[in-house]
Amino acid sequence: MCGNACECGNGMRNFLTKEEKLELLKEYKDRLEKEANGVSEAIKQIEKNN
Repeated sequence: MCGNACECGNGMRNFLTKEEKLELLKEYKDRLEKEANGVSEAIKQIEKNN
């Protein structure tokens, strides 16, 4: 999760505004939803081929 809402200290500022945190969380949620959709598609494809 580095480079987004991560607190590991790898290039991120230590203190973000509320708006910055909100935007990072929204972007993270969007990436998670896209990943979940990809997983669902992969499952359907595997089930279809069996």
